[in-house]
Amino acid sequence: MSALAEALRRRIAANGPITVAQYMEAALHDPRHGYYRVHDPFGREGDFVTAPEISQMFGELLGAWCVATWQQMGAPDMVHLVEIGPGRGALMVDALRASAHAPDFTAARRVHLVETSPVLQALQQERLAGTGAVWRETLDQLPSGPALILANELFDALPVRQLVRRADTWVERRVGLDEAQTRFCFVADERPSPAAVLVPAALADAPEGSLVEVSPVMIELMDLLAQRLVAQGGAALIIDYGPARPVGGETLQAIRAHHRHDVLDAPGEADLSAHVDFSTLARTAREAGASVHGPLAQGKLLHALGIKARTGALAAKAAPRQRAALDAALARLTGIDAMGALFKGLAVTAPGLPVPAGFEAAVETGAASRRVSG
Repeated sequence: MSALAEALRRRIAANGPITVAQYMEAALHDPRHGYYRVHDPFGREGDFVTAPEISQMFGELLGAWCVATWQQMGAPDMVHLVEIGPGRGALMVDALRASAHAPDFTAARRVHLVETSPVLQALQQERLAGTGAVWRETLDQLPSGPALILANELFDALPVRQLVRRADTWVERRVGLDEAQTRFCFVADERPSPAAVLVPAALADAPEGSLVEVSPVMIELMDLLAQRLVAQGGAALIIDYGPARPVGGETLQAIRAHHRHDVLDAPGEADLSAHVDFSTLARTAREAGASVHGPLAQGKLLHALGIKARTGALAAKAAPRQRAALDAALARLTGIDAMGALFKGLAVTAPGLPVPAGFEAAVETGAASRRVSG
C-alpha cells in the first residue's frame, strides 16, 4: 500500500468514510503524494493525451479565437491571456505562435498560467521561456483587468460528490474500508445529503437507486470566473467532455498508462476524472450575469474555426508521412466517433459582447430548436 493509500486508510479507520470528492481531492492534490503534484501525466509516456498534444492545430485555433475575441472587445490596450490547468504548456505555445500574426494583440497581451503542480510548472516554464509568462496558483491571484481565459480539460478533473436516490431523498456515496480494513470500497450513507440541493432539476425525481454526480468545486470556480468577466470584461473558452444536458449515472473513472484503472486502487498513481455537467456550468455563469454560448460539439467548433483549412495549409508543406499524421489528428479531434462529439466548447463572456467566433452554429441550432418547440 502506497504512503497516500495508507494515510487515507488511517483517516477512514479513525473518522469514518469520506466523500468521493474528498477521496479525489487527496488522490489528485495531496501536497506530497497527489497525482498532479508528482506526476507528468501527459503524452505517450504518461497516462493520457489531450488535444494540444495531438496536434498544434488545436492551440493555434484557440489562439486565433483569442485574437478575434479581443477585437470584439474593442481591442483594449491591455488584456490578460490566461490558461487554467495548462498541462505541459503546449496549448499556450501554439496559441502564442498563431496570435503572433496580430502584432497589436501581441503588444497588448499579458500571459498568465494558473498551475498548482510543481512538476508541470517546471515543464511549462521551460517551454514558455522568453514569453513573459507569469505563474499563479489560483484564479483570484490574477491582476485586475480584462481577460481571455482558456481552460482545456480542467473541469473534468475537479472533485465530484456522488449521490444515490433512496426513497424520496438523496444520500451520499462515500469511500470506506472493507471488513478487513485493508481495501477501499464504496458505501452508502444513511442520512440525506445536503448536497442534494445541487442535483439538476431534470434529475430531481430520478428512480430509486439512481446515481448523480455533483461538483460544488466546479460551481464555485465557474461562479468566480463568470463574476470576474462580468466585472472586468473579457471572455472564457472552456473545452471539456460530457453531455450537453444532465443524464445522471456514474462517470468517475481512473486512467493509468492509457488504460482504465480501478478508481479505488492505488490513489495518487492514476488520473481521476468525471464528465462535466455543462448545463450546470452554463446556468452558474448566467446566474452570475455572464453571457453563455454553447455548449457546442468540439468537432463543430473546430470546423467553424477553420481546422480543415489549417490542415490543408500544413499538409501543403508536409511530407507524405506528416500529411497522414495531420489527417489522423483531424479525424481524432473532430470525428463524432472520437473527440468531436463527446468533447464540447462553452464560451462565457462579459454581457454585451457579440457571439464569439465559432459559436454562430450554436446560435443557429438554438433558434431552430425554439422554432420546432414553438
